[in-house]
Amino acid sequence: MKEIKRPSLDEYFLKIASVVAERATCRRHHVGAVAVKNKHILSTGYNGAAAGVRDCLELGCLRDELNIPSGTRHEICRGIHAEQNAIIQASLHGVSLEGAAIYCTHSPCILCAKMLANARIKRFITFGKYADDGFLDLFKEAGIKFDVQPKPLLQIQNLD
Repeated sequence: MKEIKRPSLDEYFLKIASVVAERATCRRHHVGAVAVKNKHILSTGYNGAAAGVRDCLELGCLRDELNIPSGTRHEICRGIHAEQNAIIQASLHGVSLEGAAIYCTHSPCILCAKMLANARIKRFITFGKYADDGFLDLFKEAGIKFDVQPKPLLQIQNLD
């Protein structure tokens, strides 16, 4: 009989965040975020241009054209970050993220960290690192627990 290791909840939701990231329209990073509370998915988000406008896959990357390093000058970008989109999607559907966890493929930038603090997120779980560590002090002060987990196996395991 084929042995299947059931993933932990953290592995499970990080794997889902990885699948969400596949929808990203950024040429630099594919980032996915999943907001979860009491084992239920509240919203998801990936990084890309605003709804209804052309994205970097079509137009190219402004940041690459201007040689802007990752983690800096966020205002020079067509994209909205995955965490921001998860917050926006929750608000569009009347879902509170207070007390929720965010599972994300990358650690947050300082702008996303501020938004997550105001959304009253309680935990942030990731396996990847973004170029901006400014969020660490803010998370500590806001009482947001930050966890780094191993990257989940990105292969679907099931009994066929």
